[in-house]
Amino acid sequence: MEQPAGGRRPRLVSSLAVGQRAWEVTLERGLLSWRDPQPPRGRHGVYYVKRAQKHCWQCSEVTFWCVDEQLCNQWIQALKELLELQKSRPKQLLVYINPYGGKQQGKRIYEQKVAPLFSLASISTDVVITEHANHAKDNLFEVNIYKYDGIVCVGGDGMFSEVMHGLIGRIQKDSGIDQNNPKAPLVQCNIRIGIIPAGSTDCVCYATVGVTDPVTSALHIIVGDSQPLDVSSIHHNNTFLKYSVSLLGYGFYGDILKDSEKKRWMGTIRYDFSGFKTFLSHHYYEGTVSFLPAKHTLGSPRDKKRCRTGCYICRQSKQQPEEQQKNYGLEHNEDEGGEDWKVIKGKFLAINAVNMSCACPRSPKGLSPAAHLADGSIDLILVRKCSRFNFLRYLVRHTNQDDQFDFTFVEVYRIKKFQFTSKHLEDSDSGVKDVGKKRFGQFCRDHPACCCNLSNSIWNCDGETLDSSAIEVRVHCQLMKLFARGIEENSNDEAIYNQSTVEQLL
Repeated sequence: MEQPAGGRRPRLVSSLAVGQRAWEVTLERGLLSWRDPQPPRGRHGVYYVKRAQKHCWQCSEVTFWCVDEQLCNQWIQALKELLELQKSRPKQLLVYINPYGGKQQGKRIYEQKVAPLFSLASISTDVVITEHANHAKDNLFEVNIYKYDGIVCVGGDGMFSEVMHGLIGRIQKDSGIDQNNPKAPLVQCNIRIGIIPAGSTDCVCYATVGVTDPVTSALHIIVGDSQPLDVSSIHHNNTFLKYSVSLLGYGFYGDILKDSEKKRWMGTIRYDFSGFKTFLSHHYYEGTVSFLPAKHTLGSPRDKKRCRTGCYICRQSKQQPEEQQKNYGLEHNEDEGGEDWKVIKGKFLAINAVNMSCACPRSPKGLSPAAHLADGSIDLILVRKCSRFNFLRYLVRHTNQDDQFDFTFVEVYRIKKFQFTSKHLEDSDSGVKDVGKKRFGQFCRDHPACCCNLSNSIWNCDGETLDSSAIEVRVHCQLMKLFARGIEENSNDEAIYNQSTVEQLL
C-alpha cells in the first residue's frame, strides 16, 4: 500500500486471482482496475522426485517465474550449491548393459528412460555393452573402479549377480583377502551398485525398492540412496564357489532351475512350465543340515516384522557384532567349540536359505516375509517330505496372507552359517556300494515322474545353477551397498507434494 501526500486516500496495489488467472489489481481514487501483471524477466525450472502409486517414483518439473532476473539467478545458484553439498549423490557411474537378458530390452530401456535422467542430473557415465557371459565380472577386475561413485547394471538378477561377484572379488583381491578361505573376514564394498530392472527375474530390485520400474530405480540412484545388504559366501572343501544375496535353494527350486535352463527358448514362461513339471515329479532328497543359530539378531522368522526403510532390526543387528569385534577381537569364535551347532537329518522336498524376503509380483510376501536385508542372518527353511497335496498347500500360502510356516513338515530357523551334505555323498564317503540302488537311481533319472528319491539335486543360487552336494555357507553382514533405501511404508497411495527436500531435487 502506498501512502500519498496531502491526506488523499491511499493507493492500493495487489496481485489477486480473478477467475482462473492472476491480475494486478489497483484501487485508486475510488476506481478499481486490473491488468495483466508485469511480465517476468527470468524463470528457472526445478526437477524433483514425486512419489506415485505402489512405490513408484516419477520425475516432475515445476517452473518458477521471477520479475527480477538477477534474483532468479541467485535462486539458481543457491540450489546448485545446496546440491553440491549432497555428497551421497553420484557424479560418475560405470554402467553395464546386458542386451540379451529378459526380453532383450535392456539397451532400449537405458537409452530411453534412464540416460536422459542421468543427463538431467549432470551425472557422467561410462557405458559397457556386455557381449558374453562374465563380461562385466572380468571387466571389473581390469578397470579403475575407484574413480566411480557407483556401478549400475541394466538387466535381471543374473546381471546383478555378475556385477556383484566382480565387485566383491575385486575389493577382496585389492585388500589381500583369500576368498577360498571360508573363515576369512571379507572387506566391505563401499562402492554402491544400482539395479535398472530389465531381466526375466528382478527379485533383488523388487525386494529392495518395492517395484521393478526402471525410472524409479534411476531416481534412487540419482538422489544417492544407500541400502546395506547381507551377502552369503558358499564354499566346498575350502574352495570358493559363489556369493548369494537372495535365494539359495536345493531340491524343488534347484530342480525348477535345472529343467528351465534347457528351455530358455520358451522365454519367461519356461519357469511356469518347469515349476509345474517339478511339482508333479515330487522328488525328495536325503541329507544332513548343520547350522549355527543367529543369537545377535533381534527378530525371528515368524515375528511378522517386515524389513522396511530405516529398519531398526538391521541397524541394531549391525551394531552388536561391531561391539563384539571391539571387545573380543576380529573373530568372535562362538562356533569353534561346536556346542551351539544344530544338526538335522532327514528327507527334504526343499532346503531354502534366504537373505531377504525374495518377494516378487507373484509372491508379494516372498519365501520368508520377515527376512531382513542387512541383519547379518539367513532364514533357513526346511520342507520335509510330505504328500503332494500338502506341498501344494504350502506353495499356495506364498500368494496369500496365511502363515506359510504353519505346517508340521516346515521348519524355519534364523542362522549365521550352515552346512549341507547329501546322503548320497555321505554314503560314498563311507565306502557304501550298492549296485541295485545305483541302477534304481538311474531309472529314476530317466523316468522323473516316478515320485521317488533321487540321489542329488542342484542348488539354485540367485537364479544360477550350482552343482555341489556338500557346501558350507556363511553370511557376511552388510558386505555391500545398493542405490536403494528399502521398501517404504505407506507409499501405496499417490502423494502430491507442493514442497520437496533438497535430497529429492534433480
